[in-house]
Amino acid sequence: MKKIKKVEIQDKIFEETYTAHIQSNGTNWLGWIPEVPKVKCEAPTEVVLLKTLEKRLHEALVAEEEAWEKQFEADVKAGKLDKFRKEALEDVRAGRVKYL
Repeated sequence: MKKIKKVEIQDKIFEETYTAHIQSNGTNWLGWIPEVPKVKCEAPTEVVLLKTLEKRLHEALVAEEEAWEKQFEADVKAGKLDKFRKEALEDVRAGRVKYL
């Protein structure tokens, strides 16, 4: 195997940059993104690998966002955030807020 090469991949929708680690294993290219452990793949060329990593990164970010939104909605319905709402309203009534 050859030395690991680091390549930045930017997700244009989420406007974030991630570092892909890629390397040739002789016949194929292997790649992964350490910041998003679910994103790893193998492809026949470096170009195909980078395109596939970019696509899988975006899919993983969308899945994480959807899971977060679903959990947030469940927490709201379960009343887990009521305490914070109450505290915020008390701060507003007491004048302990700064309007931006």
